[in-house]
Amino acid sequence: MMWKDKYKVGVELIDEQHKELFKRLSEFIQIVQSKSDWDERLDKVKETMEFMQEYVVFHFNDEEEYQKKINYPDIEIHKEAHRKFKEGINDYVKIFEQGGFTEEKIQEFSAKLMTWLIMHVGKMDQKIGEYVREKGGQE
Repeated sequence: MMWKDKYKVGVELIDEQHKELFKRLSEFIQIVQSKSDWDERLDKVKETMEFMQEYVVFHFNDEEEYQKKINYPDIEIHKEAHRKFKEGINDYVKIFEQGGFTEEKIQEFSAKLMTWLIMHVGKMDQKIGEYVREKGGQE
């Protein structure tokens, strides 16, 4: 799963952060789907969980600050989507902390991350870019 130009929002900061999310998720999915050692795969799952918990907060804050700056009309809807995603990540953290590192749960987690990222960046975040272009460019 690689970054595609069609995912560009047209706001450099947001696009660079999205590229990093796609890169990390792509690496994660490759490890999860590989037949490598279970401990190696488990380490990558833990690393990705930590990254997602930290980086999405950082990214969401930047994205929401940008939306405030441009008076984006759907900011509250966007914030709610971010809140639900963070909640979903935290749900998996709890599952994994309670010993739920099973093959099934890891595959499920990677699929949910991939689906969410593609849908959110490919649909919801595109509306930010459309709004910016309607207003005459990047601010």
